[in-house]
Amino acid sequence: MFTEQAQSVHQEIEYAFRCLEVQLDRGVARVRIDHAPVNLLDETLAPELWRLVDLLEADQRVRVIVFTSANEDYFLSHADFRLLQRLRDAGAYDRPEMPFYSALLERLRTMPKVCIAQVEGRAHGGGAELVLAMDMSFAAIGRASLSQMEVVMGILPGGGAAQYLARKVGRSRAMEICLGGGDFSAEQAERYGYVNRALPSGEIAAFVAELALRIASYPARSIALNKAAVNLFEQGRSDELITSNAWFAELVKTPDFDQRVDAFLRSGGQTHSGELRAWRDWAPRLVP
Repeated sequence: MFTEQAQSVHQEIEYAFRCLEVQLDRGVARVRIDHAPVNLLDETLAPELWRLVDLLEADQRVRVIVFTSANEDYFLSHADFRLLQRLRDAGAYDRPEMPFYSALLERLRTMPKVCIAQVEGRAHGGGAELVLAMDMSFAAIGRASLSQMEVVMGILPGGGAAQYLARKVGRSRAMEICLGGGDFSAEQAERYGYVNRALPSGEIAAFVAELALRIASYPARSIALNKAAVNLFEQGRSDELITSNAWFAELVKTPDFDQRVDAFLRSGGQTHSGELRAWRDWAPRLVP
């Protein structure tokens, strides 16, 4: 049951968004991504995520944010590659500043509220980067799949995955994830430290709900400072993300990227059935 105040905020968010559903309950904002067919990070969903963060960051009643998906096969997909091309052509990656998506993820990583991902489908590219930016992430066994597949497209992760992974899983495993471009199951992701835990699909929702409500019952200042204390070892990340963005800008301008995007879309990329294919199986299809 929502309180009257919570219902009011819920209605404000509900009417503001096309791809996101938000429920507020006892300090927990549960965000469900619903952008068929694959929850693609496109020019509709990405700005809505930014506006959502604006609302939740300012709402003093929200202490925990949980991201889930309405799509049983996809948690959150990569960026729309045609959008990347349009942004490139408009010079969006040539600015010496933190790019839009990196800035969004850094807001989630550093805001004084706890952010949790409940991954029950595919989280690839930018979708996996959102998982990495969370304070905690939990993956459903037999359903979750994570991948930094950008190298398959001839680019690198544009939202900071290399920097997040180096800290979370260590240098060599970060290299395997970013350079291999393969898919990682929930169990593999747990072993590497890509996610906190792999949980049975029938148990993950109850586990995350109990954890989120428990954390939300603590004093807001205590939550904020506990998170800030853990984040102290990660100060000064902006320069890294700006440097990485410059390299991303270099790669996204190459003919290899355009040729791979064309081949990817011709072969069913960015469709519900096409993106169920493992990324290692995409590699030979995209060779120019």
